[in-house]
Amino acid sequence: MSMSKLFSHFEEPGKINTQQTLEFACDRAKELGINEVVVASSSGDTAYRALEIFKGFNITAVTYHCGFKEPFQSTMKDDVRRDLEEEGVKVIEATHALSGVERSLAKKYTGIYPVLLIADTLRLFGQGTKVAIEVSVMAADAGALSGNDILAIGGTGKGVDTALILKPANQSNFFDIQVREIICKPRTF
Repeated sequence: MSMSKLFSHFEEPGKINTQQTLEFACDRAKELGINEVVVASSSGDTAYRALEIFKGFNITAVTYHCGFKEPFQSTMKDDVRRDLEEEGVKVIEATHALSGVERSLAKKYTGIYPVLLIADTLRLFGQGTKVAIEVSVMAADAGALSGNDILAIGGTGKGVDTALILKPANQSNFFDIQVREIICKPRTF
């Protein structure tokens, strides 16, 4: 039986936990020999912080799909994306794996939609848990992952507050995802 330290929690969610989340996550990934990290980063700020901490890791930053906030506009600025890519970060701009077209259907027709139910169920563990799993799927679908266990990092609003070790999967095999560890997450959300 393997004994590792218990996971950490934060009293509140959000950006204030970004630095500590990234540090906890990096320490645990090193202990486990994991070198792939997927981090949610809409503007690039969190990706830049990850670059400072995850030296020698394969970093994938996942941002909102084009048009998420404004039609035909990317959330991450082009110069930020280029800079991150020049630093070796894979930047993925993709449709949310846990909403996509279903969000549009729910707005127009109301009703129950399976993918939105999955997203809401994951939110029972906090928004960051849902985001961490979602960005891992988006990265897998973009071809950015090897299929080995990864570190998946998400958050509530801006910044990050949740880190998971998981076995990733593509959308078409979503239920093959295995959350192996919760490194940290907010206690209240």
